[in-house]
Amino acid sequence: MRLFARTQVRNLTAPVVARVTTRATPDLSRRAYEVFLSSNGEMPADITGYAACLPPVPQMPYLADGDVVAISPDGWIRALYRRSSHQNTILMTEQCNSYCLMCSQPPKGVNDAHRMAEHLRLVDLIDPETAELGVTGGEPTLFKDDFIRLLLHIKDRLPRTALHVLTNGRMFFYRRFAERIAEVAHPDLMLGIPLYSDVDFEHDYVVQAKGAFEETVLGLHHLARYEVPVEIRVVLHRQTVPRLVRLAEFIARNIPFAAHVALMGLEMFGFVHRNLDALWIDPFDYRDALRETVETLDGAGMNVSIYNHQLCTLPGELWPFARRSISDWKNVYLDECDRCGVREQCGGFFQSATKRHSRFIRALPR
Repeated sequence: MRLFARTQVRNLTAPVVARVTTRATPDLSRRAYEVFLSSNGEMPADITGYAACLPPVPQMPYLADGDVVAISPDGWIRALYRRSSHQNTILMTEQCNSYCLMCSQPPKGVNDAHRMAEHLRLVDLIDPETAELGVTGGEPTLFKDDFIRLLLHIKDRLPRTALHVLTNGRMFFYRRFAERIAEVAHPDLMLGIPLYSDVDFEHDYVVQAKGAFEETVLGLHHLARYEVPVEIRVVLHRQTVPRLVRLAEFIARNIPFAAHVALMGLEMFGFVHRNLDALWIDPFDYRDALRETVETLDGAGMNVSIYNHQLCTLPGELWPFARRSISDWKNVYLDECDRCGVREQCGGFFQSATKRHSRFIRALPR
């Protein structure tokens, strides 16, 4: 699924963020917030006041009423929000203070603070009945005050929307910042924070940042002090699997307050390609370690899930923990999966995983 494309644009002289409509809007006061998208190439007789007018966009056939797009005068259009999806995310920044070996969204040394205006405008246009929304980066907490501002704005405009923030957690090393997150008092907030080893230098190596383990663990405890819900996320690859069971024991003993632990398959994108030899391990080859890890966490009473894995690579006793977690716009299945009796329960693959995947992928009986 393409989230951006180039097309012809009418009625546009400056970049805009607006809500898609495929029906003419009689109320002129609403048109400034709308992009008219023609389904057949024909425009209304009166296009006065629309933020922009678009012909059909073949690369983005899913665009529908209520979606939100960003359009520039040169014709580039980006889908920022899809009303029919449960996996909408705000990319707050491409800057990051870590440089993870397997980062699927490699950080850029750019000043993109200007994105904040777009984010606030987007939140204003999102359907208030949206069930959940994500915030990610880069590292969104690097913006500090603007990050808090965004959380407050989401709370105000989308009070019934669950909010999940992906962060490396290092900024919560500063206790006052963790306290400020609690003061936002969002009714349904979760911070997803990665931890890759129970040994400090091994975690620091994976994230390529000295001292990151100490900052992350202390940050987690600061968040717990102020009762901010956290989720621990562990990406499984050749650097993290050897101590996976020990990490589970560490989490159970030292971070028992975590609301959820997600054990995540590798996304073959971004930095993974240049570090492939150091990262790739067939999921089938660590299935026993994964089983023991899940047993350790589940036995400690923790909520644990397996993300981004195919059922045919997992022992049957782990199937109840496996989730369909891959975002719909990058979720695919192989030809072999067409004959599988449990395809509808299986999480499938990232689009990028078609280049490298387990050698044990096979169709299973219903």
